[in-house]
Amino acid sequence: MVDVLLGLQWGDEGKGKIVDYFAPSYDVIARFQGGPNAGHTLYVKDKKIVLHQIPSGIFHENTTNLIGNGVVLDAVTLHRECETVQSFGVDYRKNLYISERTHLILPTHRALDKASELQKGNEKIGSTLKGIGPAYMDKTGRNGLRVGDLLDKSFTTQYIKLRLKHQKLLDSMNFHEDISAWEEEFFDALEFMRQFKIVNGEYFINDKIRQGKKVLAEGAQGSMLDVDFGTFPFVTSSNTISAGVCTGLGVAPQKIKDVIGVTKAYCTRVGSGPFPTELHDATGEELRRIGNEFGATTGRPRRCGWIDLVALNFACMVNGVTKLVMTKADVLDAFDELKVCTSYVVNGQQTTEVPFQMTRVAIEPELKSFKGWKQDVTALKSASQLPEVMKQYVTFINEYLGVKVAYISNGPGRDQLIEI
Repeated sequence: MVDVLLGLQWGDEGKGKIVDYFAPSYDVIARFQGGPNAGHTLYVKDKKIVLHQIPSGIFHENTTNLIGNGVVLDAVTLHRECETVQSFGVDYRKNLYISERTHLILPTHRALDKASELQKGNEKIGSTLKGIGPAYMDKTGRNGLRVGDLLDKSFTTQYIKLRLKHQKLLDSMNFHEDISAWEEEFFDALEFMRQFKIVNGEYFINDKIRQGKKVLAEGAQGSMLDVDFGTFPFVTSSNTISAGVCTGLGVAPQKIKDVIGVTKAYCTRVGSGPFPTELHDATGEELRRIGNEFGATTGRPRRCGWIDLVALNFACMVNGVTKLVMTKADVLDAFDELKVCTSYVVNGQQTTEVPFQMTRVAIEPELKSFKGWKQDVTALKSASQLPEVMKQYVTFINEYLGVKVAYISNGPGRDQLIEI
């Protein structure tokens, strides 16, 4: 069976650490969507490392790691990442596999991303400018190049043909960027990639399932950034929800067992787009400072606010979440009062549903207050040690969502995770 671990908010929920924690219990860790705009932060030998493309099980010697066909792959980022992983004494060649159907991000995709964002002006979506959107557009437009194409003698011809197509688009937008250095890096990285185990991903993963191997599908970004169900158009370019596992790895729906949803004890968002519980005051600043809320990939300050149970309930519903992991609970240690969004008032009407187009309506969050626990929880090891006030906060969330918090993260360390 396949278990799924994914984010339930706008990304940055701390999935990397959670995957790393669960990895020893699984035989295979597989990435099923997203690109290098997603950074999963791990602490290895007390050193911080951010993975963008490689699955978070790479540091476990007996764990197989697969980059699935639903991912868009930046060969340059992968090359750099492999060198970093190797510096920790890990032989990435041994346990890292790439699906031949995985689409490649080209240098011109990055240029198109930049040109498109510039054209939007004040309506820009906050793209990381890494070429993810244009790469997915080429995938759906049936133009893209895939990892398996590297093994074909006509690859360079195919590349030049697509590059010329992109250049015409860039010329039509009156955008000029010297990509010669990007191209040099790109072709160096492609040579590096040819050493990898490039596999037919769907047969590979289904063979593992038939052998009784335990598979964990690792999501990137968050459910509220899903291209269909997120806060469109301020979303990513892939399906970040559990349904994306089927198309992103080639597994059937009945193969999916547990869906483990990760949420912060509060809420953050990077870039533009609606955020009903955002705090534009000293409390928001304090959440950012204590939580060190800056993007793992971009370094951008994250917008901070109270936990939004309307959006979280929606995410649990579309994903079929079976258990929750609450991260960064320790960030709330210092607060006298905590708040939780239980409903929205949209154009004067109360609702517990996420509106179709959140940017077109005025949303006022209705908040329920809780007493803060005012206790350092970072050293706690068991559920019985948790403050009673904290238990009340978690119990309310459990009852509202109809899904239980099974783990609480009380610090960045690998061992700072309490099973409930």
